[in-house]
Amino acid sequence: MEQRVIPSSELIINPDNSVFHLHLRPEQLADRIILVGDPARVNIVARFFDKQTFEVSSREFHTIGGTYKGKSIMCLSHGIGPDNIDIVINELDALANINFATREINPEHRQLTLVRIGTSGALQPELKLGTPVIAEKAIGFDGVLNYYAGRNTVSDLDFEKAFIEKTAWNRLWATPYVVNADAELVERIGRDDMVRGNTISAVGFYGPQGRQLRLPLASPTLNSTIEQFEHNGRRITNYEMESAPLQGLGRLMGHKAMTVCTIIANRMNTEANPNYKTAVTDLIATVLDRI
Repeated sequence: MEQRVIPSSELIINPDNSVFHLHLRPEQLADRIILVGDPARVNIVARFFDKQTFEVSSREFHTIGGTYKGKSIMCLSHGIGPDNIDIVINELDALANINFATREINPEHRQLTLVRIGTSGALQPELKLGTPVIAEKAIGFDGVLNYYAGRNTVSDLDFEKAFIEKTAWNRLWATPYVVNADAELVERIGRDDMVRGNTISAVGFYGPQGRQLRLPLASPTLNSTIEQFEHNGRRITNYEMESAPLQGLGRLMGHKAMTVCTIIANRMNTEANPNYKTAVTDLIATVLDRI
């Protein structure tokens, strides 16, 4: 069968042979990738590297490559939100698995290991500030995965159905999807010193996470309903904004992907810790040792 040639309108390659948004070239790609939201946090991660081999910045996408204890590694910032994850994972996969000269898919699949380190708000009162929580299951409120064929093959459909029914899901919102993190990666990174959680990826920070400023909410009781939700003994642990599309697209593309977040606020106890950087730095060091 003849190879499909991907048109320039589908995969935009910059004049320097770098991919459109990330401005990374194929030869710069490492197999182990730490993902963070904040571009400034890339520098914090890179301070742990034995050496830094390159640095690229484009918009909110900041990348530093190098080595850590002899392992080739890179750290990339994705900015805020699930739409940015759609850009980042597609462009990283293109760098790994598409020939930029011929615009054809490479015959041999290259698997990436993607670990997102972030911050999060807890939805269970017993989760203390500073606790690292792995998104063992990620529940996407964003709808990104619903645009891709095969979304049902990587989703926990029973969990989805139960969640939609028990929360009386608003039909005006995107249909939620539920995706597991890579099991081997969870065991390797998480071990026994991190909570295995069920994490919601919200499509926004304020209304979509039940925060009310001046505008009233369409569903003011949603967070309390989510807190009480349980399916096969699993409860929702925390909110963030990127784990579900990361893990969903990762599974569809054949990559290992997971998210681990430090709890910096508890929505049920109304507690928050603005001085969370030490906990995040400790988490970075742990993940770098285990990735």
